[in-house]
Amino acid sequence: MLSFSLSRSLRLACLSLLLLLSGCAGVKSVSVSTSDYMAQRRGDILTTGQLSPASHAALQVLGLDAASCRKHLTPCHQQLTASNGLDAEQRTATLSELWLQQAIRGLHADDRPHSEEDSLHAWLQAARYAYAYLFFTERTASERALEDRQTQVRDYYNYAVQQAVTRLFDDNEALHDNLSQRGSFSTRSGDWRVSGKLSNLRLSREQRLPQQLVPAASLTFKGMRNQYRRDGLGAELVAVMAKRVVTRASSEQAFSESPFPALTLILRFPGDSLDEVLATHSVKLMGFDPYRQDHVTLAGQYAPLAANFTSGYGLWLARSGFASQSLQTLVGRGEVLEKPHVYLMQPYDPRRRILVLLHGLASSPEAWINVANEIMGDETLRQNYQIWQLYYPTNAPIAVNHVMIREALQQTLRTLDPHGHHAATRDLVLIGHSMGGVLARLMVSDSSNQLWQDVVERYQLSGKRKAEARKALQAYAWFQPMPQVRRAVFIAAPHRGTPVAEYRLARWTASLIKLPFSMLGRISEIALLLVDPSSASASSVTRGFNSIDNLSDRDPFIRASSKLPIAPGLPYHSIIGHDKLKIPLAESSDGVVPYRSAHLAGARSEKVVHSWHSVQETPEAILEIRRILHEHLQPALNSGEPH
Repeated sequence: MLSFSLSRSLRLACLSLLLLLSGCAGVKSVSVSTSDYMAQRRGDILTTGQLSPASHAALQVLGLDAASCRKHLTPCHQQLTASNGLDAEQRTATLSELWLQQAIRGLHADDRPHSEEDSLHAWLQAARYAYAYLFFTERTASERALEDRQTQVRDYYNYAVQQAVTRLFDDNEALHDNLSQRGSFSTRSGDWRVSGKLSNLRLSREQRLPQQLVPAASLTFKGMRNQYRRDGLGAELVAVMAKRVVTRASSEQAFSESPFPALTLILRFPGDSLDEVLATHSVKLMGFDPYRQDHVTLAGQYAPLAANFTSGYGLWLARSGFASQSLQTLVGRGEVLEKPHVYLMQPYDPRRRILVLLHGLASSPEAWINVANEIMGDETLRQNYQIWQLYYPTNAPIAVNHVMIREALQQTLRTLDPHGHHAATRDLVLIGHSMGGVLARLMVSDSSNQLWQDVVERYQLSGKRKAEARKALQAYAWFQPMPQVRRAVFIAAPHRGTPVAEYRLARWTASLIKLPFSMLGRISEIALLLVDPSSASASSVTRGFNSIDNLSDRDPFIRASSKLPIAPGLPYHSIIGHDKLKIPLAESSDGVVPYRSAHLAGARSEKVVHSWHSVQETPEAILEIRRILHEHLQPALNSGEPH
């Protein structure tokens, strides 16, 4: 028995010795979940907080590991740079990710916090090695187009550029001091010299440098259904050009360019070879307007430009305070809006058609949140249109707002295109919701003498009183279609008024409306001219001199203006809400505006949507607006005109 045990033990010992001598290693197959599989394929320092499998593999080839590289970064980088065991792609991609790891940690190897200079250095190193990988290794970017690793390294570059540039612009004073009249600048940080030129960005007419750069990826917005962007190279940023978002009521200028323009910034590292790029400490900052440019050529290679088309618009609305101001203006409180103002959503482009959006009563540009965003999310529409939003005092009478809005638009057009040569200023599309739709219709209508005759008959004007009234009402009673407008869309527009304006709640609300003193004085003067002192008092005609009164289906102005002819040949479209589908269309409404008031004979198209009054925000209405805008482009597209 003892002999058997010894014999067995001896056999086991021999077997163990043979296994050790053979160097045999056991391999086991382990199944992984889909999420683990994707993490193994695509996880990296940006997505999981850990180095990518590709970087781990590169380090293991050299006998290195991630933990030691994090603790002893300099010798690890030196070994990666000097070794022949990796090709240029593996080496530069891994070094980019290692520098990115250090920049994100914000710590030295001994856990001391980075200084600002150290931090910028780490981000620039990460960007430089990624740039070298993308444009100066053995294969071109197009040859690696479908590889996961290239997508990862592109993201390293974009994120590193984003972080480097935002840190650079935190030191605004230094940049302002070095900024030339042509928008060029140069600044130093440690061994690095960063220079660039921003004049081609058209950031603002008043300022040449942003107060702040906000990463677009850091912004999300409630109330917006989608965020639209374009994949590509570069940091997607929003330039904060002004602390104040809404223009002051006292401003004499009729328009403002966006205080939050979208930018795409690229850092270029000079050099004609891989060694030269990795040796330089000069960096060129290149800035682009993503609405105007969709690609860039670097080192002789084509690269699509990254872009974010939602964040600047969303930030503008989020910081505007439009919702509260529009309601305060209605009742004469707060900083009252006294006249219309035109807001350009992108820097003015002389080639793109202008799309003008007009909101309704007690509203603001926020009424168009998803409309504007979805239009800019459509590639063809984005390339062919620029959006202008009109913000106007909705407490004012429709006739007064009509005149002021016309003048604000014409002044803006004259300022941007003094000679009227641009394609943009000769092709406007008006889109109006609710009261904005009524105003849009007036802007494409011909009054002839119809409104004046109605005033004469209503107030029985004659003699001196008629002559004085005619002079005072010249701008309000006589007008022709705006010649620049080529198409109009009316959404839930009460062209013939609405009985809702006569309801008790509406009458009570109308009594709360307060007009600015400057406007009230002018209106009172006109009211007195219309009154026959021997038979009436001024109070007998003051009803009708605010917006809610004007929207009544009994209001003389709304009834008279609804009969005015629209410009011959001008295509116009209606989008109408149908709130309760059980009610026949002809007798229906959107809860505020009856179908019979919103319907216009002769419309090129009429889309009825199951919706309440805010029909413009429904997906069906937005798709219809996009269809109409595509239709408007067809003649130019079919003729082969540039777009």
